[in-house]
This record gives sequence, C-alpha cells and structure tokens, in this order.
Amino acid sequence: MLSSEAFTALVIEDDQGKPKAHFRSLTLTDLPAHDVLVEVAYSTLNYKDGLGVSGKGRIARKLPMVAGIDIAGTVVESASTEWKPGDKVIVNGWGMSETEWGGYTRFQRVRSSWLVRLPEAFSLKEAMAIGTAGYTAALCVDALETWGRIQERDREVLVTGAAGGVGSVAISLLAKAGYAVTAATGRPETHDYLTSLGASSFVTRQELSEKGGPLQKERWSGAVDSVGSQTLATVLSQTVYGGAVAACGLAGGMDLPSSVLPHILRGVALIGVDSVMAPLAKRELAWKRLARDLDKQKLAAITTVEPMSRLPELANDILAGRIRGRVVIDISA
Repeated sequence: MLSSEAFTALVIEDDQGKPKAHFRSLTLTDLPAHDVLVEVAYSTLNYKDGLGVSGKGRIARKLPMVAGIDIAGTVVESASTEWKPGDKVIVNGWGMSETEWGGYTRFQRVRSSWLVRLPEAFSLKEAMAIGTAGYTAALCVDALETWGRIQERDREVLVTGAAGGVGSVAISLLAKAGYAVTAATGRPETHDYLTSLGASSFVTRQELSEKGGPLQKERWSGAVDSVGSQTLATVLSQTVYGGAVAACGLAGGMDLPSSVLPHILRGVALIGVDSVMAPLAKRELAWKRLARDLDKQKLAAITTVEPMSRLPELANDILAGRIRGRVVIDISA
C-alpha cells in the first residue's frame, strides 16, 4: 500500500469541548511511529468502546484518538525480529483508544511487545469473537484457579453480568472445567441462552444489587464480577470462607460500599483483574485456556458480526444493555 493511499478510521475528536467519534480518512503517514504495521481485519465492541465512541465516557485521554481496544490482523511491515510480514496477530488493551491509537481502522502501527500470536485453534474472526471480553474472562478463571478455592468444586461459582461478553465466556469456560455455575442477570429472557453456555442456576440482578449486611449466608466458592459497586459488595458478603472474587468491571459503578469483614473474618480474597496492561505470560496463559476449553460452537452462538459503519449506533446499544454476547466488528465493511 502506498503511504499516501487513504483508508477509513473511526476517530474520537474534540467537538465543542466534548469527545465525539467521526469517520475520517487517514494514510499510513498519520499512524503512530511504532515498529509493527498491522492490516486490521476485525475488532470488537466492548463496554469501554461504547463509552468512548458515544462520548458518554472520557475514555480517550488525548485527542484525536482512533477508537477500538482490540485488533486481529496480519503483519504488513515489522522492524522487530520477533515478527514478520504475514504473521497473524492479536492485540488487546495496552491503552488502545485511551493513550494509544486503536483498532477501528484498516491499518494500525503498534508496538511489537503488545502482540500475541494468533492461536492455531482460532481464525482472526473467532479471536475477535473472544476479544478483550473473552480474554478477560479467561484471566479471571485463571486467577480463581490460581487462588485454589474453587478447585474443591463443592459449591457454586457465580458470574455477574452473565449475558455480557465477559460473563458469557466466563460461564462457558467454568462449565467446561466442571464447575456448577450460577448466572446473575436482570434479563429472564436470556436464561435459555445462558443455560446453553453451561449455567445451571440463576439469581436476579436485583437480589445482588440490594444493600444487605456485610456478612451474609455463605454461598459462592468463587465469582467473576464485571459489575462492581453494590453487586460486588453483596457477592463478597456471600462468598464462603477462604473463597475469592475476581473483579474486572464497573458497569454498575466505581464505588464499593462494603466493609473489611468478609476479608478478615472469612479470609475472602478480592482479586483485581486487569486486562489492559497484563504481562505477556498471563496473556499467553489466558489464550491457551481459551484455545483448549472454549467451545467454538458456543462461541459462534454468542457472536454477531457487524460492519464498522454501524459503530456509532452499536455503541449506544451496548451502553443501554441491548447487546447480548459478543459483537465482532468487520473493519472492511
């Protein structure tokens, strides 16, 4: 491709003092001066993307900013000896759409240290059906199993925000590993869908979002929480002695109206899971788990593919809770 040839990207810009996303034409000369050029085939739609693209959250810390926190594509040029043209690669996080230009563009330059080689088990499209949400779910399951409590498999493992991207993949991975998975959702119409992924029982979103005592009846040997706020506080209060909760999201808010009692009287661990700056070793373990344990038929069942042209509309849909499962963004469309 000639350096002067134009391609389309979704760029967050300042619009009368507020961030707003617009489709813009870029050339290779506009891209960052990183050491690997990737032709992007697919990206994803995550909650954070919804906030950034809609302008309802100040995700981009500098403007202009190419949005999109995920990339799956093919190396075109590389100044790194670790990568060569034709390599299929994945990029998740690393500040993309915040401080680094992201994946809603046909071409992007990225740092070679950000790249993960595409597992042989997946196509580029399937890798983005997983995306940051699924990769984060795998990080959470890895964290719980490293803690060790859920391996006893004598009680339920809870997944909050169950019908979302993180929740859907977490349920599938936990069920595949043999755990009894309880799904928390505010949408009863998703029960059949969640059962198909491996959920064996349900609690309502309202049950977990109502304020209760700091120590409630013990129920969960572990949990994956993508909601935060009062939901996370309730989950902690109901976690069994020595159990753990892997927290990776804040869809319900950034506060945590809890106390230290679950931690010092029951030894409950709150494990923060960060997918943005996770080291390469953790990323590779997470993708290894996904390649080994994720049912590709179930992955296909929770995935829709949408053109990049629909991103502004889709961003509002995911914030309004109208998105189920995973959305792959076809950059060519």
